[in-house]
Amino acid sequence: MDPKELRDLSIAELKDKHKQYKEELFNLRFQNAIGQLNNSGRIKEVKKTIARILTVITEKEMGIDHSGARR
Repeated sequence: MDPKELRDLSIAELKDKHKQYKEELFNLRFQNAIGQLNNSGRIKEVKKTIARILTVITEKEMGIDHSGARR
């Protein structure tokens, strides 16, 4: 997910997304361990998404606003 999309969600929605991605990561690791995973790059992608979600949650809790960002 794009960080811009994540910033539009509430903290509760972000925590739900975090839980969903953690479950997906668990399943991907399990599939990888038993040799059934076709796309091992998905593990890296999911881990990065989890990190983005946690970053946005921290930003929201600290009151950091990115609405005036230059990008």
